[in-house]
Amino acid sequence: MTHFDRTDMELSDRELPDLDLQQPLSLPRRLFEYGTTAIALGLTVVALLPLFAIFWQIVSQGLQHLSLEVLVALPAPVGMEDQPNGFANAILGTMMMVGVGASVSVPFGVMTGIFLSEFAGGTAIANGIRFAVKILSSVPSIVVGVFAYATIVLATKQFSALAGGFALGVIMLPIVTLTTEEALKLVPDTYRLASAGLGEGRFSTTFRAVIPNALPAIVTGVLLAVSRAAGETAPLIFTALSSQNWPQGLLSPTPSLSVLIFNYADSPYREQNALAWTAAFVLLAIVLLVNTISRQVTRKHLK
Repeated sequence: MTHFDRTDMELSDRELPDLDLQQPLSLPRRLFEYGTTAIALGLTVVALLPLFAIFWQIVSQGLQHLSLEVLVALPAPVGMEDQPNGFANAILGTMMMVGVGASVSVPFGVMTGIFLSEFAGGTAIANGIRFAVKILSSVPSIVVGVFAYATIVLATKQFSALAGGFALGVIMLPIVTLTTEEALKLVPDTYRLASAGLGEGRFSTTFRAVIPNALPAIVTGVLLAVSRAAGETAPLIFTALSSQNWPQGLLSPTPSLSVLIFNYADSPYREQNALAWTAAFVLLAIVLLVNTISRQVTRKHLK
């Protein structure tokens, strides 16, 4: 066999796999592919049905009584139709308490996540902190409310937005910490190696190369924590209680959307039931708006 014959045979052998890949799948394999795709699509639709059902119910019921009046007025006494009726105080109180909780939990949570991912590694201290954070994330919110009641309310002898914000901060802290750690782990090690190759230290590498690339995921974790805190009810019943007036400061009983929804949904008066649906829609809209704005700002920052 000549050299050219051997070369032709080798080329033909290398081309055989390519020819096999270009052949259409057999009928049983195509039926299996179509079947598994249909099953996956069907299960996805089934999983999303409860979400869309809840969303549709809130939108359809909440939009019926949505107006500028409910967004700027205080709750009116039951039976008085000549007065504006709304829950502007609850919107302001929710923002106050979520803001207090986020101002504490976000810095501590992000820094703890950075420490666990970039500096502590798999040390015993890191494992202990990680275990404690995971335990804290599984604590029921009502237990956090009782803890905040014993810590803040009994110490100050009054319900307050400060106690409510403290409870929400405890709930937000493990979410922010764990999502920050996981977001930093998703950054490829090539970024760290390239920064180290340019002479940067670990601290500079973390804050100039790693965190900017993990920022979208970190922001997503923070927004998840904010959304979770904005919808909590049990901790606020134990700490902030509620009020029919405007919030008077951090050291006074403060209304919130979640507690207003809880009270009005169980009310025997139809006007309060309707206001509960509207408050649920407004709370959902606030969460979606914050998520959308934060994602847009993060995307522009990265670009």
